[in-house]
Amino acid sequence: MAAYRSTDATAPAHGAVAITPSDATTFPVTRGLFVGTAGNITVRMADGQDVLQFTNVPVGVIALQVDKVYATGTGASGIIALY
Repeated sequence: MAAYRSTDATAPAHGAVAITPSDATTFPVTRGLFVGTAGNITVRMADGQDVLQFTNVPVGVIALQVDKVYATGTGASGIIALY
């Protein structure tokens, strides 16, 4: 099966990896995040900007290009990086 990958951020995801929030771990920039249990999420955006906190993020896909999900300030769970 062929892999269909694109740098176009509006294209559907082609891969997924479970994320464990960590104040130290960075990962490849995501196309988006899937949130399994609603709550707050604290991230570092792809441009390096730290966001203090997205509050009350609902269950579902959120279109954020991030390279870090901080443990501190993150109460949402079941987070999956979409690539």
